[in-house]
Formats: sequence, C-alpha cells, structure tokens
Amino acid sequence: MSRRPEPALLGRRRLFQAGAMVLAGVPLLAACGSDSDAAATPGDGGSASFGEIAVQLSWIKNIEFAGEYMATTKGYYEKAGFTKVELVAGGASGTTAESALATGKAFVGLSTPTVVAPAILKGAPLKIVGTTYQKNPFCILSIDKKPIASPADMVGKKIGVQTGANQVIFAALLKANGIAEGDVEIVPVQFDPTVVTTGEVDGFMSYITNEPILLAARGFEVTTFLMADHKLPFVAETFTVLQESIDKERDKVKAFLKAEIQGWTDAVASPEDSAELAVTNFGKDQGLKLEEQVKEATAQNDLIVSDDTKANGLFTMTQELIDANIEVLALSGVTITAEQLFDLSLLEEVYAENPELKTA
Repeated sequence: MSRRPEPALLGRRRLFQAGAMVLAGVPLLAACGSDSDAAATPGDGGSASFGEIAVQLSWIKNIEFAGEYMATTKGYYEKAGFTKVELVAGGASGTTAESALATGKAFVGLSTPTVVAPAILKGAPLKIVGTTYQKNPFCILSIDKKPIASPADMVGKKIGVQTGANQVIFAALLKANGIAEGDVEIVPVQFDPTVVTTGEVDGFMSYITNEPILLAARGFEVTTFLMADHKLPFVAETFTVLQESIDKERDKVKAFLKAEIQGWTDAVASPEDSAELAVTNFGKDQGLKLEEQVKEATAQNDLIVSDDTKANGLFTMTQELIDANIEVLALSGVTITAEQLFDLSLLEEVYAENPELKTA
C-alpha cells in the first residue's frame, strides 16, 4: 500500500491546474464534511427562504475557506435565508467548480479567471460575480542561500513548475517580464517543495500562503516573489455561478454574497479563530497544524484586503483590476471580454442595500 504524503509536505494542488478538466463531467465528491457544515443554531431568518445549496470548494478544507467556516458557524447563511449551505471539498479528485456547476451539483463554485474564461469560450454559461483574493497567491519560492527575488533572477536558473495549467501561467510570467523561455530551465515537478531544499531546482512555483510557510516551519530560510506584483495580476478564489442563476435567482445569489461578506469580514479580523475552525472542525481530518494555519490565515489576508476593498468592500474589483485580468488572460492566449467573464453588478447591489458591510 502506498503511503499518502503528509499535508505539510504535499502542499496544495492548485485550482489553476484544473483547466484541462473544465466541463469534463467529473462526478461530484460526496459531502466530505460532518454535520458541522450546516449552521447548528437557527438564525432569525429573512424575508425569503432559499433552501439548501452546495458550494464547490477549490481544495481540501483548510484555512483557505475561513470565511465560509465563519458564515456557517455564525449563522450568516441561515440569516440570509438558506436552510443549509453544504461546503463540498475539492482536491486531488479533479472536481472543479465548472464541472459541479455544469452538472447542477453546486450553486456556487470557487474558481479563477484562468479556468473560468476558457470554459466560457467553450460555451459554458458562467460568470464571476466577485473575488476573494485581490491578488493570486502564486509565487516563486527559493532558499536564501540561492535567493530568487524577482523574475530577472530566474534567468539561467532551474525553476520547478508543475505540469498543466501552471506551465501556461509560468509562460505568461516570462512573457510579461520580457524573458525568453530558453533563458530559464523549466523542470517538471510535483507539489512537494522539498525539491528546492535539495538543490534539484533553484526555484519552485508555489502558493505564497502555503509552501513557504511549511518550509519555514521546518527551519529553512526562504525568499519569495509574488507573481501578482510582477505583471501577472490574476485574481483568485472567485465566486462563479451560472448565468441562469443571475437571470432567474438574482436575490438568491445576492443573499449568498451578503453572507460571504459577513463571514470573511470576521475571518479577516480573527486569523486565530479562523485557524481554530479549520483545524478542529471543518478540516479536522486533514492533519492541519494550528500554528501553520494561523500563519497562512494571516498571509492570505494580505491578498484579500487592499486599499480598494477598504474603499469599496470585500470581493469587489476596480475597473483597473478587471482590465488587468483581461489583458493578462490575453497574454496567456485566452481572448475574452470583461462582459463575458465578469458580472459585479450583484455585488454592487448588495453593498448599496447594506452599506454597513463595508467594514473590512
């Protein structure tokens, strides 16, 4: 029997890898959580009852979904009118938001423009209605003995890149920064960052909220640079829904977004409480470590909260950020318009109707 890699060594299998799986009809995983996935205490209810829905997460139940955990345990979903919101874990099965939405298994899916845009161009009736991360978490990780602090530092170095969609994103990083692919030795790797500690590669493509923290906990001094700070400004962990949901169940989508804003406002304010929920409740079967989850929660706050979200509210995108995402998608070979990909009007309505939500 093969041994399952420890979570601390495995790292995170990226949602961005799932581009090849878009609308592949992969069956949805059975619910991975316990009864804690439904709020235990009834809320005070709303004027509408939206019944039960499922949310397809992009990965295992770790700190990445702290806002959903808060919305569940604090009853925000119930108060918004939902009798239950089931959080369905993603992960190595290959289940994506796009396939879950296409098969009617989920009402909302957490995804990314690098996956949603190609799906739309293939005919999927999808729209992004908000984004958790203002910046994507992709970075290049290196050890301080051989630091790589910018794209220019990669020239002449071995960079470990996971096969699939990550290769496309890395190629876009090179192109955006005027680096020829031949100037960097791209080494196919898996998701274990150990290869950068052994010298097999000089740099490793990773999430800034995950692998650097894991290696630091093992005593390694690391250097990183965030791709979003170097001409690759993808947003990430986007809320994706069917166009039909926008057209026919607009109030239901808005109610969900309101509960999410409330949950993430609390999560951002208290990384410690969020980490506790991940470790002892929602992700209790994942072998998560509290100290690492607190650090990851703190790190992801820097990707979620910006000057723009402080002014406009969580999940919002400025026109400048929208345009930047469309431009970088084109750089990656995906030509799509903002109108095809995004519909942030629902979020605007939520904030217009609930101005008190602009607190994070």
